[in-house]
Amino acid sequence: MTLFGGVIPVTGVAFLVFCVFAIAAIGYMLGRITIKGVNLGTAGVFIIALVFGCLFYDKLGEQLGDVSTALKIVENMGLILFVSSVGFIAGPKFFGNMKKNFTSYVLLGLVIIISGGLAAVICMFIGKATGETNMEKLSAIVSGVFAGALTSTPAFSAAKEAVGSEEMQQLVSVGYGIAYIFGVIGVVLFVQLMPKILRVDMKKERENLVAASGAAESKKNTGKLIDLDDFGIAPFALAAIIGLVIGAIKIPLSSKGLDGTTFSLTSTGGCLLTALVFGHFGKCGKINLMPNNSALKVFRELGLMLFLIGAGISGGARFVQEFKIDYFFYGMLMTIVPMIIGFFFAKYVLKISLLNTLGSITGGMTSTPALGTLIHVAGTEDVAAAYAATYPIALIAVVLVSQLLIIFF
Repeated sequence: MTLFGGVIPVTGVAFLVFCVFAIAAIGYMLGRITIKGVNLGTAGVFIIALVFGCLFYDKLGEQLGDVSTALKIVENMGLILFVSSVGFIAGPKFFGNMKKNFTSYVLLGLVIIISGGLAAVICMFIGKATGETNMEKLSAIVSGVFAGALTSTPAFSAAKEAVGSEEMQQLVSVGYGIAYIFGVIGVVLFVQLMPKILRVDMKKERENLVAASGAAESKKNTGKLIDLDDFGIAPFALAAIIGLVIGAIKIPLSSKGLDGTTFSLTSTGGCLLTALVFGHFGKCGKINLMPNNSALKVFRELGLMLFLIGAGISGGARFVQEFKIDYFFYGMLMTIVPMIIGFFFAKYVLKISLLNTLGSITGGMTSTPALGTLIHVAGTEDVAAAYAATYPIALIAVVLVSQLLIIFF
């Protein structure tokens, strides 16, 4: 591809870089459009990336060859930047909050995932009632839809391993690709709409959030600490490296050992856990382990942007080819039902404050984009602690449920 009549050539990797920044610029402008106080925010980038994937995925492939790998690098780099930033930001208050509200986070995470799993079972019966006779095929598709509705890559991978054959794995991919789009947008809109529907005083809710955490921020600077660099990029990179190693550890879930079904925290869970620990302690001896707060905010937003672009382009390429309205409806059901049930369970049974509830729902739905939106809506980064507390529970549960849907159906 060339621009401006061939005066400025844009080819190969340069074309990918050009596209990433073009999608970001247009996406952020789209995200700023506000209707009755609701906007897409950073999810606007995801919409533009989807459209780009629908229209220009093949052109990108011509320039890069292995476009799938290139996009996966963009997506994973963004995810690591985002979740590591969230971990560092949440770390100082995370363990105190977790100690006080551990049971609530576990219960809410399980309720959200189990609700999604029951919605998936209902969708299977709907599919059977509307004429689908091949239950093996239906279970493969629905398990993919379930993983996409909760935007869970680990659940997607686990479902593909569980079905076995290449044909069934393709069906899992079909379901995942179709449901993923509403899985992202649905939770983003939910965390914006609920405060408006309830007409809450956001200042008061922020105070409730601080009170509910039960922990003041850790006191780290007990003396002059040594900074490895001005922005704290070195400790950030160290946390990411350790997190990637931890995330790569595979735990066997079957008698076949590592050749069978396994569970891992993945790079997302590994980096989140490591950054939480770094953020909690804040130092190692006299060495400062905390990146600059402004740098963390930039990394968080940059990471979210890259993640949405990588995932959006790939999703857009599959969406047009694989779209079926009934699968899309199944995905909507599996996204909406867990959020609503989780919200009312948290509000009326666990009696958790609103922002803690919404933060926990973004973690329970394993929704990275929705957390970014919620931080902007709430006006505080403290909601990240609730996300970080619920996310590991949901991550384990969603992987197991996605496999159970195949095993029992």
